[in-house]
Amino acid sequence: MIPFTLAQIAEVTGGLVVPAECAQVTVAGPVVTDSRQAAPGSLYVARIGEFADGHEFASGAMQFGAVAALTTRPLDGVPCVVVDDTERAFGVLGRAVVEALPHCTLIGITGSSGKTSTKDLLGQVLASAAETIAPEGSFNSEIGVPLTLCRAQQSTRFLVVEMGARGIGHIAYLAGIAPPDIGVVLNVGVAHVGEFGSVEAIALAKRELVEALPVDGVAVLNADDPVVAAMARHTNARVVFVGEAADADVRAIDVELTPHGAARFTVRAGGFQHRLTLTVIGRHHIGNALAVVAVALECGLDLAAACLALESAAPLSRWRMQVTQRPDGVTVINDAYNANPDSMRAALDALHHLGAGRRSWAVLGAMLELGADSDALHAAVGAYALSREVDELLVVGEAAAPIAQGARETEGTTNVRLVPDAEAAAVLLGQELRRGDVVVFKSSRDAGLRWLGDRVAQEEVQP
Repeated sequence: MIPFTLAQIAEVTGGLVVPAECAQVTVAGPVVTDSRQAAPGSLYVARIGEFADGHEFASGAMQFGAVAALTTRPLDGVPCVVVDDTERAFGVLGRAVVEALPHCTLIGITGSSGKTSTKDLLGQVLASAAETIAPEGSFNSEIGVPLTLCRAQQSTRFLVVEMGARGIGHIAYLAGIAPPDIGVVLNVGVAHVGEFGSVEAIALAKRELVEALPVDGVAVLNADDPVVAAMARHTNARVVFVGEAADADVRAIDVELTPHGAARFTVRAGGFQHRLTLTVIGRHHIGNALAVVAVALECGLDLAAACLALESAAPLSRWRMQVTQRPDGVTVINDAYNANPDSMRAALDALHHLGAGRRSWAVLGAMLELGADSDALHAAVGAYALSREVDELLVVGEAAAPIAQGARETEGTTNVRLVPDAEAAAVLLGQELRRGDVVVFKSSRDAGLRWLGDRVAQEEVQP
């Protein structure tokens, strides 16, 4: 983090240094919300959660090297900046860091799916040109965004921020913490529609990012998604369209898939073109990659440099189309960090391609937060699995049972089974997986299939 004294932190957050004689203590190390991650010079942010009060761990953070804590009350033996609300104050501190970086370009990314994979790719591409900070994992919330911002240094030139939302106003709040110079909207789908109430509400929430852009900013919008493309009418910023559409400014043509399931295509932009092959698996990453190229061009890279950097960019975050080739020839695709109908179909498309000539397994769990249409949306996924000629469909958990029902009501040759939980799925897979099979795991995070995917990836078919 850029060095801040406790007095400076108190000034920007409206807090009070306790004890007062610690006002000149300087925070120059990482800002953390987990006391175990503290290091010399750290500021520990004491959050009050549903199950624990972070104030109880402040002394532990000091033992790991923290020099102070952001708290809502004074603590014995711990230099503190005491504020009314640590979450709000943390956001204000993140904004102060951004304001101290006048030569840094901030890029905000949102969308119903693909945010984390896109920020991983973009972070690597921009880092090929200058010092870049991008979020770790899925740090896209009121806490995750300031955690990312506070990692920046004076030498940081590009700051990538992932922005998620659970309702109207959330992205507007995050954009107030991290005011974007460039805003990327990848797509609008039905993910979290149960929380928002409608797809229209999701679109309004995602639109808040482009509405926050300054007049000299840039909105990167998916030309292949009509809802996203329509956001061009709601921003004062210059608009760059990306996609496979003929009128896209950054366009993919001549698309094909490699035998390993990665997309290969030609990018056209600004009168130039360059052919590239992605390292990430799945055709659905084309749109993400085009957004990355568009941002890179706006940040000063030329098309060839952006594409070459993108070709060497690897998936960084776990459980997003994470591919493991087992020694026994079984291919495991663990894409079970999150799920919605669009990403389910994308995973099944990838399985269809990789499973050509092999026995394919789709191990699917529940998609959460889909609202009143949840059963119908699950059933549609089951039907889609049969259209992609999956050999074995293993549905895990009663919440996902409509997937099995939708598959059984669809004509096809897929073997459809429903098991009660991940342990039952593990037993079945241990008994029936054969050498050379390919299996994809896909569910919402709380369904727990990501752990099952990890487990299966480490096993082998017995001789």
